[in-house]
Amino acid sequence: MDHATPNLPSRDFAETSRFYAALGFVEGWRDTGWMILKRGDLTLEFFPFPELDSLNNSFGSCLRLDDLASFYAQCRSAGLPETTTGQPRISPPKQEASGLTIAYLIDPEGSLLRLIQN
Repeated sequence: MDHATPNLPSRDFAETSRFYAALGFVEGWRDTGWMILKRGDLTLEFFPFPELDSLNNSFGSCLRLDDLASFYAQCRSAGLPETTTGQPRISPPKQEASGLTIAYLIDPEGSLLRLIQN
């Protein structure tokens, strides 16, 4: 099956891994130059970027989820604040003009993950 995986920056692999572990991701691979996290069929890949300015990060990805509501609930249970400023943070799912139901997650590195209900 064809698939794509987002490649996102990480200032510190250990910190990034801890953040995503609270959201249900586990490490599939890590060395000094690459880290792969998995949650079911979702895969996120990270490259080291220690000098990243997280407030000016323009990296992002879409995660298409079969159960957006439960992933959102896990994010909130992990302590992600529902707010419009700061990072990390999450916005609640809502149906947009496109007809898609989307939530928005900003990770500690400032990367935007659009969480889209399949």
